[in-house]
Amino acid sequence: MLNGFLDYLNTTSGFGNATWGNIIMILVGLVLIYLAIKKHYEPLLLIPIGFGIIVGNIPYDPGMALGYQDISSSGPSVLNIIYWGVKNGIYPPLIFLGIGAMTDFSALLSNPKLLLLGAAAQIGIFLTLFGAHQLGFSMEEAGAIGIIGGADGPTAIFLSSKLAPHLLGAIAIAAYSYMALVPVIQPPIMKLLTTKKERLMKMKPARKVSKLEKILFPIIGFIITAFVAPGSIALLGMLFFGNLLKECGVTERLAQTARTSFNDIVVILIGFSVGTSTQAQYFLTTESIKIFVLGAFSFAVATAGGVLFAKIMNLFLSKQNRINPLVGAAGVSAVPDSARVVQQVGLKEDPTNHLLMHAMGPNVAGVIGSAIAAGILWSQLVK
Repeated sequence: MLNGFLDYLNTTSGFGNATWGNIIMILVGLVLIYLAIKKHYEPLLLIPIGFGIIVGNIPYDPGMALGYQDISSSGPSVLNIIYWGVKNGIYPPLIFLGIGAMTDFSALLSNPKLLLLGAAAQIGIFLTLFGAHQLGFSMEEAGAIGIIGGADGPTAIFLSSKLAPHLLGAIAIAAYSYMALVPVIQPPIMKLLTTKKERLMKMKPARKVSKLEKILFPIIGFIITAFVAPGSIALLGMLFFGNLLKECGVTERLAQTARTSFNDIVVILIGFSVGTSTQAQYFLTTESIKIFVLGAFSFAVATAGGVLFAKIMNLFLSKQNRINPLVGAAGVSAVPDSARVVQQVGLKEDPTNHLLMHAMGPNVAGVIGSAIAAGILWSQLVK
């Protein structure tokens, strides 16, 4: 009996099949959970992802269809079924529906030139694309990696599922990790590229946006962006649809569902299933390390691009219409964390200088910009 038990431990149990890679990935999952609980870094994302990583790295007998990649003759595993929504790009548009239903575009509508800052921040995507290609990735893989610079997890998952599904796990983890680390990564770059005088700059109050403008924006905005980048129809269609539910005034029940319970369900599924896809034998590779390095570069360049473009814009704007360059950092689409970081950095320089509402303009523009960039890359790089 004892021999049978020992044989079970060695051949069937997780203890007998565990590798150092599994242990490392379990530790990574624990670190993400720690950061979420202790540091409050994107807990709604890092808790599902962190626990999913632990689940995905418990070893099991190869004959048992348990993992996200297992499809046996008797049918796929539960994790594989959940992961289906990730690898087929189903969950990201549903996330965008919730984002649209909770987003107020008033800051952007009141100062439309802030849209340019959201566009400028996307430079990180395209520079990283060429950098990744130079490091040996195919153009399809490079495009999927570059989108990390948009600091938009759903968009990164959507594009990588279309262009490089074999890299999806690493790209998704990198994108969400850098989204969570926005308060750590962005402030040093913002301070390095601005003077104290620039950080103290106050912007004139935003004008009041009418109800009609709020209703027309998602309709007109979608038509224009969809014609520019048809590949972004799924993402932007759901984003603007969710926003129309919020702003039209007659579908509050639908908007409330989209931004609360429905959105929460999809966040749980996408976070947990992405986590389970990081099994050590597929995740701990040279390519994954390169992806994390390139992702950090992409995010840093995107932040710098927004700040520097704001400074360039100020050269052509009258004094009363100038933009605090810190606001440019919110051009990445980590909503609303990047806008909050701008607010925090601004308040440290001057406790009376509130930049949050101004920063929300380029922040929501960044969401649109990253989705358009993803649509363009998909249309140009797909085989």
